[in-house]
Amino acid sequence: MPLARSLSVTSLSGLEEWDEEFDREDAVLFEIAWEVANKVGGIYTVIQTKARLTCEEWGENYFLVGPYMESSVRTQVELIEPCNATLRRTIDKMNSSGCKAYFGRWLIEGSPYVILLDVGFTAWSLDRWKIELWENCSIGVPWFDREANDAVLFGFLTAWLLGEVTLTTKLFISVSSHFHEWLAGLGLVLCRQRQLPVATIFTTHATLLGRYLCAGSVDFYNKLAEFNVDKEAGDRQIYHRYCLERAAARCAHVFTTVSQITAIEAEHLLKRKPDIVTPNGLNVKKFSAMHEFQNLHAQSKARIQEFVRGHFYGHLDFNLDKTVFLFIAGRYEFSNKGADLFLEALARLNYLLRVNHSEVTIIAFFIMPARTNNFNVETLKGQAVRKQLWDTAQTVKERFGKKLYESLLVGQLPDVSKMLDKEDFTMMKRAIFATQRQCLPPICTHNMLEDSSDPILNCIRRIGLFNSAQDRVKVIFHPEFLSSTSPLLPMDYEEFVRGCHLGVFPSYYEPWGYTPAECTVMGIPSISTNLSGFGCFMEEHIADPSAYGIYILDRRYRGVDESCNQLTSFLFQFCQQSRRQRIIQRNRTERLSDLLDWRYLGRYYVSARHMALAKAFPDTYIYEPQEPTSATGFRYPRPASVPPSPAHSLHSSPHHSEAEDEEEPYDEDLEVEKDRVNIRQPFNLPNRNKNQTVGLPEKN
Repeated sequence: MPLARSLSVTSLSGLEEWDEEFDREDAVLFEIAWEVANKVGGIYTVIQTKARLTCEEWGENYFLVGPYMESSVRTQVELIEPCNATLRRTIDKMNSSGCKAYFGRWLIEGSPYVILLDVGFTAWSLDRWKIELWENCSIGVPWFDREANDAVLFGFLTAWLLGEVTLTTKLFISVSSHFHEWLAGLGLVLCRQRQLPVATIFTTHATLLGRYLCAGSVDFYNKLAEFNVDKEAGDRQIYHRYCLERAAARCAHVFTTVSQITAIEAEHLLKRKPDIVTPNGLNVKKFSAMHEFQNLHAQSKARIQEFVRGHFYGHLDFNLDKTVFLFIAGRYEFSNKGADLFLEALARLNYLLRVNHSEVTIIAFFIMPARTNNFNVETLKGQAVRKQLWDTAQTVKERFGKKLYESLLVGQLPDVSKMLDKEDFTMMKRAIFATQRQCLPPICTHNMLEDSSDPILNCIRRIGLFNSAQDRVKVIFHPEFLSSTSPLLPMDYEEFVRGCHLGVFPSYYEPWGYTPAECTVMGIPSISTNLSGFGCFMEEHIADPSAYGIYILDRRYRGVDESCNQLTSFLFQFCQQSRRQRIIQRNRTERLSDLLDWRYLGRYYVSARHMALAKAFPDTYIYEPQEPTSATGFRYPRPASVPPSPAHSLHSSPHHSEAEDEEEPYDEDLEVEKDRVNIRQPFNLPNRNKNQTVGLPEKN
C-alpha cells in the first residue's frame, strides 16, 4: 500500500534553514486562479497538488478563489456556509449587490476552502468595468475576445472580494493574495490601483508572447533581447492580453516564475526580473516495497499489450516481449511540444533498427487532443476481433479441459489427437480467418475533422511511417485524452504512463513540464530538453541525469538537425537496454521523486509569501533578501553501479543476454545508500544564527 514518503533528501546537509515560527493566526492567504476547481490546464495540477501542503501551513486561513463553473462544482465542490463572520459578511454583501459568490470545500487532498465567483451572472457590468479599466489603466479590451472579457469580469470581482475583506475584517491584520497567470492578474492590478492593504504575488507559468512566438517558428531564445514586444503582441492581436499580463507582473509586490528558463523569458518580455523561482511539484507517495511500482508497471504494460494485439491484428509479426512503448502527451502544439522533432527522430531510429537487423520493435503513442468526430471503425474492429479471438480460445480451452478431466477420471491417458473434434477446428479456423486484413493497421484511432491539414498526420505521410511490416517503428496517434471508460484503450493517464517504457518530451517551449515530472514520480524514464523548466531543474540537481533515466536533449545550443540526431541516439541507446537494465533504471528514476515533492518545493512559495508580506507591511514583517542559488543544497551524483545503457559500456564488455544479466551482482539497497552518502553540496552555505533575520521573515 502507498505510504507517505519520508523526505530523506530534504533532511540532507546543505539545505537552508527555514523559519517555522511565523505567526499566521492574524494573517490570511487568498490564492486566485482561473483553474481553481476548473480543470482547463496545467495550472489546475499545480494548485490541486499544492493545496494539501498550503492547508497544513495556513489552516483555516487559506482560501482559493476561482470562477463558478456549475459542471465542475457538481462533482468537485461541497457548498457550505462561510467559515467565519468576515467572509460571511463579505459574501452576503456581494450577493446583495448584484453578484453571485459561493463558498465551499474543494473535494481534493487537504479539502481547502474555495470562494467561487460567477462571472456570467455579472456580465451586465462588463461595459462599465471596461470603461473603468481604460480610464484608470489605459488598457482596452475588444468585445470579441471572450477569454479577455472573462478575465475582466473575474479581475473586478476578485478585487471587489479583497476590498470587502480588508474593509470588514476584524480577524485578519495581514491579507496576502497570490495570483496565477494573466487571466487572474487584473485583480492584482486593481488591488494596487485602489491601494488596498494587501500583499500581492503574481506567478506566470508561461508568458503569452513567448508561447505565440515559439509557435510561429521564431528563433526565440537567440533573439529574446531583440524583440519589439509591443509590435509582436500587436501583430498577433494579443496586445490587450499582453498589457494585462505585463501590468500584473510590474504591479506585484513579488513576481515569480516556475523555472529559470522562464525567468529569463519574463525579464525580456515582461520587463521585470522575477524575485523568486517557484518550481512546480507533485504529491509524492512512496510504496512500502521497491518492487511494488515495478509490479504496477508490468500490470499496466500488459493492458497496453492487449490494445496493441487488437490494433495490429493481421500484422502482429513482432514479438511483444521485445517491444518498447514510447509516448508523448500534452497540449496539441506541434512545434512547441516537440512532436515534429520526435517524428523525425522516429524515422531515423526506424532506419537504424532496420540496418542493424534489430529484433526490437518500437511503438510510439501520440496522446494529443485534436478535433475528431468519432472513433476509427477499423480501430474499433481490431478490438472487437481481439475480444472474439479471446472468447474463442476460452471456449476451446473449456471444452478441451472437460474432455481431459473425463479421461483422467477414468484412469486413462488422453489421446491428444482426439481431444479436439471437428467443431473445435471449425471454430479455430473461423477465428484465424477473422484476423485476415487487407489494409495496414491505422495510424490514427479516431476520424479527424481536418485530416488533410493535421500537422502530425502530414508529417507521418512525409516520413513514411505507415505501420508496415518492414518498419521497426510503429506509430499510433490517439487524438483524445485517455479515459478508463474508453472502448479502445480503457486506461486513465496515470495507468498508461506506468505501462510505458519511456516518455519523450523534446519541447521547444515548456516553462515547466509536468509530463516528464509525472513520469519521474512513477519511475518511468523520460527525455526532456534544456529549454524546459523541468530539464533545467534536473540538470542543476543531478550530476549525470541520464544515469537516472532523465535524458536532457540540447535544444538551446544545437541546431534542429543536431538535436534530432541526439534524440535519435538517446532512443537507440534505450532500445539496446536489456530488460534488467531497464528495471534498474526505473528504480533509479523513482528515487528522484523526492526532488519533486511539494514538501520540498513548497518552501519556495513560503519564501515568496514572506517576501510579499515584508514589502507590503514593512512595519510588521522583516525579510532580508539573499542571492538565489542555482541548486538548493544538494546534488545527486552519478550512481556507482552498472551503466544505464550499453552505449556507456566499454567495447570489451559485450552486451549480455537477459539470463546472463540476472547473474550479475546488484544490490539496490546498497546502491541507494551509496547515492545518499555521495550526495554533495554544490556550494557552502554560511553559518547563521536562527535568531538572525537574514532570509527569514519574522514578526516584530
